[in-house]
Amino acid sequence: MNVQRIRLIVQFISFVVLTYGGLFYIDMGNRMPTFSCAFVDDNGGSCFLVGFQHMLARPFSEFWGDAGIRLLKVLGVVSLWAIVLNKAWCGWICPFGFVQDLLTKLRNLISIDMSRFAWMTRTRYKSVKYILLALLILIPLGIGNAMLGMPKLSRDWSAPFCQMCPARVLMPILNGDFSEIYIDFSSGPGMFLTTAAIVLSGLFFTTAFVKRRFLCSYCPMLALLSLFDKIGFTTLRKDGQRCTRCGNCSRACPMEIREIEEEKTMSNLVTQDCILCMRCVDVCPEDEALQIRFLNMPVYTATEKGFLQRQSGSSKEQVESEITKHD
Repeated sequence: MNVQRIRLIVQFISFVVLTYGGLFYIDMGNRMPTFSCAFVDDNGGSCFLVGFQHMLARPFSEFWGDAGIRLLKVLGVVSLWAIVLNKAWCGWICPFGFVQDLLTKLRNLISIDMSRFAWMTRTRYKSVKYILLALLILIPLGIGNAMLGMPKLSRDWSAPFCQMCPARVLMPILNGDFSEIYIDFSSGPGMFLTTAAIVLSGLFFTTAFVKRRFLCSYCPMLALLSLFDKIGFTTLRKDGQRCTRCGNCSRACPMEIREIEEEKTMSNLVTQDCILCMRCVDVCPEDEALQIRFLNMPVYTATEKGFLQRQSGSSKEQVESEITKHD
């Protein structure tokens, strides 16, 4: 079974539905835990973050009424989605992630070598996404409330993450809309946030030709989904007794997760950066060493036979390149 081909098809369908679904009267709502940008006209479903941030920008007293009930409903729907699919939202559904994967394919096609971060560098900056998630919550709360003795923030900080998100700039372009490419000079916060969006958009393209899914490593949505790692229905399981530490899994992983190779005792390996792309299971040559499960039922299992079949017809150099370069 070629899971990566299936994943590509699912990614493509998700991309079309979430980016252009409105043209076909598809509406999956605006409470999705994935970067389907709400600023794209005719989208078929959008990220919940923009509405979530606006809901938070209210006085605390309002949370005891209808505003609080609406907020709980949004969090309930998002939590349910996150529990069912876990990080598969990132690896299989996210339109912005799909665009990054396409750029990686282009990089491989024109033979640009991939770079890897030093392990200490990755460890040092892995908390950035959690800091962004905290600011995404605290800044809107600061608009409606004086916090820590500080005055209320200006409404110009409204939905701060969405203002600086590169998806807001880039995804509408795929629908022929270039109106989000601008810097807002009307206020200091607006200028800062929209300038950051332009800079991050540039980084999106440049880093795509250097490192796989670079921006995913700093994505606050990934940080949010990480809160459901251990209770999600979809899991990545490892039998440490079967693992020979060949290193195929960590080299193939687009997020460069070393724990998947080194961990011997932890059975659930959906770590904070895992996107459940199943690439590690593809390249594992040991029977049942790695396994994708849904509600604890096996869905996709590593086998020596499957590994050899996927690599059949390839030379040793091609196999090593395939493992090193995420296709």
